[in-house]
Amino acid sequence: DTGLEDSPVPFHRMQFPVHLAYAMTINKSQRQSVKNVGIDLCSPVFSHGQLYVALSRCTHPRRIKVLFREGQDDTKTSNVVWPEVFRHLNI
Repeated sequence: DTGLEDSPVPFHRMQFPVHLAYAMTINKSQRQSVKNVGIDLCSPVFSHGQLYVALSRCTHPRRIKVLFREGQDDTKTSNVVWPEVFRHLNI
């Protein structure tokens, strides 16, 4: 019993379901294994290897969710890499 039934002011409360969640930067995620990964790519990565690190932290590829910019027509993002790497691979 909350004792609110006798209140002179109409009162009610609403509860919102809250789930525990954690966030970390891509740099902080290095050397971590994470079960579920969500990557916000509304703005592209800005440093060498960041996209690889972000995608490779998850223990299974089906547990990766990627958020792209609203209104973006496709699901592409830029990836910052050293072009010299691809010259040696003969791709």
